[in-house]
Amino acid sequence: MSTRDVPAQIGDLPPIGRPANSALLAAGITTLTQLATHSRRDLLAMHGVGPKAVTILEAALADRGLGFAE
Repeated sequence: MSTRDVPAQIGDLPPIGRPANSALLAAGITTLTQLATHSRRDLLAMHGVGPKAVTILEAALADRGLGFAE
């Protein structure tokens, strides 16, 4: 799937860019609750997910009272 075909925003995840969205979709992550089951290290290991995306995702998790897995 080309990143052109990936939506700009998925589920309740904040907009983080198409490459990162593509990586999350490939991993089956479409919600903040699903995201919270993964560690920061797991996310950074995904091709397309960088520190900026992880920072944005972390803030969205914190807004919902959630955090990354250890």
